[in-house]
Amino acid sequence: METPGFAFEVLHQSGMARVGRLSTPHGEVETPAFVAVGTQATVKSLTPDDLEEVGTQIIFANTYHLYLRPGADVIAEMGGLHRFMRWHRPIMTDSGGFQVFSLGASIEQGVGKIASIFPDEAPAPSPPRRKPTEGRSLVKVTEEGVEFRSHLDGSRHWFTPEVSVQVQRQLGADIMLAFDECTSPLHDYEYTRQAMERTHRWAVRSLEAFHASRPLHGYPQALYGIVQGGAYEDLRRESARFIAGLPFDGLAIGGSLGRTKADMLRVLEWTVPELPADKPRHLLGIGEVPDIFAAVERGIDTFDCVAPTRMARNAGLLARTLDGKRLPKFRMNMRNARFKRDPRPPVEGCECYTCRTYSRAYLHHLFRANELLAYRLATIHNLFFVNRLMVLIRAALLDGTFEELKAHWLNV
Repeated sequence: METPGFAFEVLHQSGMARVGRLSTPHGEVETPAFVAVGTQATVKSLTPDDLEEVGTQIIFANTYHLYLRPGADVIAEMGGLHRFMRWHRPIMTDSGGFQVFSLGASIEQGVGKIASIFPDEAPAPSPPRRKPTEGRSLVKVTEEGVEFRSHLDGSRHWFTPEVSVQVQRQLGADIMLAFDECTSPLHDYEYTRQAMERTHRWAVRSLEAFHASRPLHGYPQALYGIVQGGAYEDLRRESARFIAGLPFDGLAIGGSLGRTKADMLRVLEWTVPELPADKPRHLLGIGEVPDIFAAVERGIDTFDCVAPTRMARNAGLLARTLDGKRLPKFRMNMRNARFKRDPRPPVEGCECYTCRTYSRAYLHHLFRANELLAYRLATIHNLFFVNRLMVLIRAALLDGTFEELKAHWLNV
C-alpha cells in the first residue's frame, strides 16, 4: 500500500550506489543525503534559516525526548513539529526504540552514541556524568513493549508499537519509524535473535497501528521498517527479508553494526542486497566522512548522525586538509594555540557563512572564552561541509567519477 504524497525514484545507479529523489509532503530530498539531527525539535544552536542556508534538506527528531518534554500533546496542539519549530521541509522521527538500548544495554555495557558504538575501535572520550541512575538499566523489555524510567525525573512510562505510532502521529513528521529493539554489539547471538524476532512482531503491530490511525495535521505520513540482527549474517539477511516483505514505505538499517567499522561494512553488504530496489534505505546513526563514502557505495540513500554537530560544540571543524596537509580524521581543533593569531578563514576555500566572515583567531577566542556564538559558527560550518560533500558525491555518481572523488577525499 503506497502512502499518498510520498514517493521514491532512483534516477541513476552506479554499482550499488544510486542517486535518487525522495518526495514528501514537505518537499523533495535529493539522495544520497545527510539527515541533520534535531533531537529536541532543534538542531542545536541553529535556526531553520541557518539550516536552509547550509543546504540541509531533511532533519531527524527524537520521539522519546519530545514525548517527555514538552510532550507530544503539546506539539500536537501547536500544529505538529513543522509549525512548532518553523521548519517547513521534511522531518523524520525515530520510534523511541533506540532509547530501549541507550537507557538499557548502553548504560549496563558502556556502549552507545557517547561511548563509541564500535567497542573495538579506539576508545572514545569519557562520557559525561549521568543522573543518579548511573550504571543501572532504566528499561524493562517485554513482549508487549518497554517500561522505562525518564532520565529527567525518574518517572515511569510505557512504550509499545501502538504508543510509538500514536506519539509520532502527534509529532507529525513526514517519515515515521516502526518501533524496534536496538541491540548492543556485546549482546550474544541468542539475545540478538530474540530481539530481532521481537522487532519483527513489533513491526507488524506498528503497521497495523499506522493503518488504523490517521494523520493529525493535514498531510500524509510514511512509515519505515527497521532491520535488526546485529553483526550476524544469517540474522541480518533474515531480518532484511522479513521487513522487506512488509508494506513499509522505506527501510532503515539499525541496531548493532558490530564491534568495528569493518563489521559495519559487512553488515551493509549482507543487508542491502536483500532490500527492494524501489524503496529508500536509511542507515541509522552513521555519518563520519569515511562512513559516508562507505554507505553510499553500498546502496544507502539517507543517513543521520550527531557527529558533525557534536564535533562543532567541542571546537572541532570539519576539513579535508589543514595548511596543505591531509587531516586523517577530518577535524581541526579550534582550541589549539596555533590558531590564536591566525587571520585566515577557518577552512580556506570554504564558502559557508562562518568561513566567509570570520578568522581562525576569532573562533579560537570564542571557544577559549566559552562563548555561545562559537557553537553556532562551528555548527554552520560543519553542516555546510557535510551537505557540500553530498552535492559532490551525487554529481560524481552521475558523471562516473565517484571512485576518483573517494580516492581524493580518503587518500586511497
